Amino acid sequence: MSVPSSPATRTVWAGLSLDRPMVMGILNLTPDSFSDGGRHAGHHAAIAAGEAMLAAGADIIDIGGESTRPGSLPVDPAEEQARILPAIQALAQRGAVISADTRNAATMAAALDAGARIINDVTALAHDPAALPLVAKRGAPVVLMHMRGTPETMNGLNAYEDIGRDVAAELGAQVEAALAGGVAREAIITDPGFGFAKVGAQNVDLMRNLAPLRALGYPMLIGLSRKGFIGQLSGEPVAARRLGGSLAAALFALTQGAAILRVHDVAETVQAVRVWQGLAKEEEPPRNP
Repeated sequence: MSVPSSPATRTVWAGLSLDRPMVMGILNLTPDSFSDGGRHAGHHAAIAAGEAMLAAGADIIDIGGESTRPGSLPVDPAEEQARILPAIQALAQRGAVISADTRNAATMAAALDAGARIINDVTALAHDPAALPLVAKRGAPVVLMHMRGTPETMNGLNAYEDIGRDVAAELGAQVEAALAGGVAREAIITDPGFGFAKVGAQNVDLMRNLAPLRALGYPMLIGLSRKGFIGQLSGEPVAARRLGGSLAAALFALTQGAAILRVHDVAETVQAVRVWQGLAKEEEPPRNP
């Protein structure tokens, strides 16, 4: 397996600087997403929510029109596009860097045409045979995420011998397939896929064992916001009330090498990251007067 340059030597991805952690705001335009389904129904509400994320300091807005929570059913690409394209176009015109959260090639193409800059595919370009050639041809930056099966089947496919090594090996193979298909090395970011074919404490084990994935040499996107395992650790059963746990998990992810944090609560995460960065900076030793 080829190993690209270290993330520390890669300074730009999708036109964005990697010299500090980036925050990706989640904008789900679906009726059935696990924590905010239906919240942004209607194009005006979606655009207003995206504008609020921009004002709060989001570096990227990730717009999706198909839920991929466990047990969710596929959405027709035409319906998916009807949900997301107006918001993509409007927010891109306002200067937002937009990521299209989709596994369908037709939606990828339409989203890029509407102004999206990034493709975020939970199947690492494996769901739709036309997806990899499209991303390669268009030269789009892409997030390749680890999962097994489909949203309907993935929670039954969660047997691992060593979760950190297994995830890295399987996602590494998908990275190799993308490279072989013409996707540029510099276009790729990896995502270990917390909550996708990982249940309960497996997510904790994976977070503590990301070294094999880091060793692939690609920057990492980490999405932990409001996940079920945060509810289990915190004792909070309601996803929308997991802000504190999500912030704690996000800051821990930074210690594990995350380059991008994918979150629901943008303003709070931006503030937490700024404070974390300020405290983590090496200070000059005190000087004698």
